[in-house]
Amino acid sequence: MLIVALTGGIASGKSVVARILEELGCYIHHADEAAHQLMEPEKPAWKEIVSHFGKKILNEDRTINRSRLGKIIFTDEKERRFLNKLIHPLVLEKKKEAIQKIEEKGRHIIFISEAALTIEAGYSDLFDKVIVVYCKKEVQIERIMKRDHISRAEAIKKLKSQMDPGKKLEYADYIINTSGPFKSTVEETERVYRSLIQDYEMKHAGLGPTRRDNRD
Repeated sequence: MLIVALTGGIASGKSVVARILEELGCYIHHADEAAHQLMEPEKPAWKEIVSHFGKKILNEDRTINRSRLGKIIFTDEKERRFLNKLIHPLVLEKKKEAIQKIEEKGRHIIFISEAALTIEAGYSDLFDKVIVVYCKKEVQIERIMKRDHISRAEAIKKLKSQMDPGKKLEYADYIINTSGPFKSTVEETERVYRSLIQDYEMKHAGLGPTRRDNRD
């Protein structure tokens, strides 16, 4: 099975690309969903988060209010590092478990990990290939404003809290630009998918190498 990372900045279009790849037959593992599960009430991550940030971040049903937590971590780099250091290793373990299960079932040849912070966490070399999704800065700002119902200034603050999109592109084996119409995104994603099929065939035939083969 070809193990692929799908990453990109906030509101870059990762979810759209993931849906297209899923329709094409790839298995999609959503890191955000795994993180949500790890942060459910009384789970180990939940306990550490509440202990660190306090009960002010909880809803009445004791679930974590992600909006309140988000406001904290998007404005305080120290708190953001704390949360990432806690969650990233736990999500990685869940990802490894998912890879093993999917390989055992043998129904998919391409495993896609959709995760915004793959590169920032230092995990890019754990994958055979890395896809970076990006769009023009102005498009990204408008998407953040629309999605989160926030001002332009708040959207820019969120954008600045993440790695510069240009630096992410340096890690990419494949790049998908979602700045244009949906049709263009579909065409670019299909092009990348065809390349991934070839990558799988080469890996299966032992003709690599892949990123994971090149790890120290």
